[in-house]
Amino acid sequence: MTDSLANTPPTQIKLKTGSGILQLQYADGVFELGFEFLRVHSPSAEVRGHGVGSEVLQYGKKDVLLENIEAVGNYGLKLIFDDGHDSGIYTWPLLRDYSLNQTKLWQQYLEKLTSANQSRDPI
Repeated sequence: MTDSLANTPPTQIKLKTGSGILQLQYADGVFELGFEFLRVHSPSAEVRGHGVGSEVLQYGKKDVLLENIEAVGNYGLKLIFDDGHDSGIYTWPLLRDYSLNQTKLWQQYLEKLTSANQSRDPI
């Protein structure tokens, strides 16, 4: 089954700084993605690497803040974090995927942290 909204931008985007949430509204509901989740799942080469197996586990990002959001053409957003990270384009399909699969992706991330003996807490 394909997601008919995968390539569609959210109808509304809200930066909820006090809650640490980026809120995305779609025709089928509202989704909230935490700043830490977005930072550790950045689509940048710095995080994803340049191929399978070259990913770089992000840790110590529990208190990261999203400082700004910039539109990138008609296809996504650039998120600017207070730790200096500002690369990677969060495309509409990626943000939709994150919205629908956040719980599973977050659990996988926590398992990777545990396996690497790392923490969400800032260093």
